[in-house]
Parts: sequence; structure tokens; C-alpha cells
Amino acid sequence: MTIARLIQERSGAIISCDASISVAEAVAILADRRIGALPVMQEGRVAGIFSERDVVYQLAAHGPTMLNKRVGDVMTSPAISVDPQTGVLDALGLMTRRRVRHLPVVDDGQLTDFVSIGDLVKYRIDNIVAEAEAMRSYIQSA
Repeated sequence: MTIARLIQERSGAIISCDASISVAEAVAILADRRIGALPVMQEGRVAGIFSERDVVYQLAAHGPTMLNKRVGDVMTSPAISVDPQTGVLDALGLMTRRRVRHLPVVDDGQLTDFVSIGDLVKYRIDNIVAEAEAMRSYIQSA
């Protein structure tokens, strides 16, 4: 299964922010939308990712004054991304190796979606449950 198939049924706009907004504004978006990260855009391209981890690291290093900084100054950059043809298991492996929880999906340089480890784990669990059910049905019918 590819990322493209996983995201094909999604609807709605991708929530992102511009690198020029303040950390306080980005934190408000995270809180309002109840999400853990945002792709950060600059000149129409993914410049990085701003996440809860970035907030915690910056608070520890600079205290509350970090809220006045620009997102572009504190984001994780460059963004680790995948293309739509990446396999779900490959994406999960990448997330594990690189210790990230969010991946921009980039096609021909353009952001097409944003997936979280929760999206991928949910797919994997649903797949395992379906396989187990198919095995149970096969065993019962034999």
C-alpha cells in the first residue's frame, strides 16, 4: 500500500503555516486545531516542520521570549518528506529511523498532504485486524 492510496479518500485543506509568522501564532494554530505539527511553507515550498517538540526545545533554551521568534527560526529543517508512491511500511520505517512523527507528502516539489505516525499505525492495525478476520473465516469454513 502506498501513501497515495492511504490519502486518496481524504478531503479538506492541508493546515500549514508560513515561515514568517510568530511562534505564538503557530502555537495558537496547533492548539485551535488540536494537532501536533504543521508543515512550514516558504515561497510555495515546504521549508520545514514546526511541532510541539520545537516548542518544548525552544522554551527550555530561551524561555517564554521564544514565542516572539519567527517559526522559520525555530522549525525543524530541512523537512524529511515522502512522495505519494512511498510504501506505508517504508514511511513507518523512515519515521522510526529519523525519530519523527510527521511527514509532508511532496509530489513534484509541491505539498500534497501531511501524514502522522498515527495515520500510518491506524492503517497498519486495520490491515492486521482484516487479515486476522480473514484467517478466522478461512479456518471456520475448512
